[in-house]
Amino acid sequence: MINDDRFRPELRDILRATSLLSRLPLPHATERAAEAAWAWPLVGLLHGAIAAALAALLLALGLPAPLSAGVTLAVLVAMSGALHEDGLADCVDGFWGGWERARRLEIMKDSHIGAYGVIALVLSLLLRWGALSALFAGGWIVAPLLAAGALSRAPMAVLMSRLQNARGEGLSRHVGRPGRNTAHAAVLLALLLALLLLGPWSAAVTAALVALSAFGCARIAQAKIGGQTGDVLGATQQISEIAALLALTTLL
Repeated sequence: MINDDRFRPELRDILRATSLLSRLPLPHATERAAEAAWAWPLVGLLHGAIAAALAALLLALGLPAPLSAGVTLAVLVAMSGALHEDGLADCVDGFWGGWERARRLEIMKDSHIGAYGVIALVLSLLLRWGALSALFAGGWIVAPLLAAGALSRAPMAVLMSRLQNARGEGLSRHVGRPGRNTAHAAVLLALLLALLLLGPWSAAVTAALVALSAFGCARIAQAKIGGQTGDVLGATQQISEIAALLALTTLL
C-alpha cells in the first residue's frame, strides 16, 4: 500500500503522483495527491525514460526514425492512459463549442468528442510525432524525452495552485489544491532536471517557451470558464509538451 509507513514521505508522494498521472501498475491513491504535486515532473521523467529506452532499442534494431517515433508516442499515450489527450480534446470542444460558461463546462463533461476535439488531438499527435522523428533522426533520444516529460508536468501544479476550480467537482476538485510552495517545488524540480539534461541555454529557452504556453492556457481557461478543471490541466500538459519538443527540435 502507498500509505505504508515503511516508505519515506517523499517516496510515498512519488508513488501517489505516479498512480494519479499514469496507468503503470501501482495502487491507486488520491490521499495527499495535491501535496504530492511537487513530484509530478518525476512522473514525466519516468515516462520519458521508459519511452527513451524503447526508442533506443527500436532505432538500434534498424527501425527508421519516423516509425520509432510513432511507436514511442503510442507508448507515451498508453502510459498515461490518454489522460492528458482526453483533457485537451474536452477543453477545445468546450471552449470553442459553447457560448457561455455553463454550456462550455457541460460540453467538457460530455464523454462524446466533437470536431474541435478531433482536430486538436490530430494536430497534437502530428506535432509530437514530427518533433520526435526529427530528434531521433538527429541522434537525440534520451534528453528530449526526459526533459519534455518533466517540464510539461510542472505547469499543471502551478495552474492548480493559482486558479480556482471552475466546476466544483471532478478529479481536480477531488485531488485538492496544492499550496504555492508545492507548486514552486514542482517548477524548481523540473528546471533542475532540464538543466542537468539539456545544459543552461537549451534548458532556459525550452523552459521559457513552456512557461509562455502554460500562461496562455491559464489565461484562456480563466476567460472561458473562470478557472481550471482536470481537463484544463491535461490540455496544459499537452500544449507544454508540444512547446518543449518543438523548442528542442530547433535547439538540438
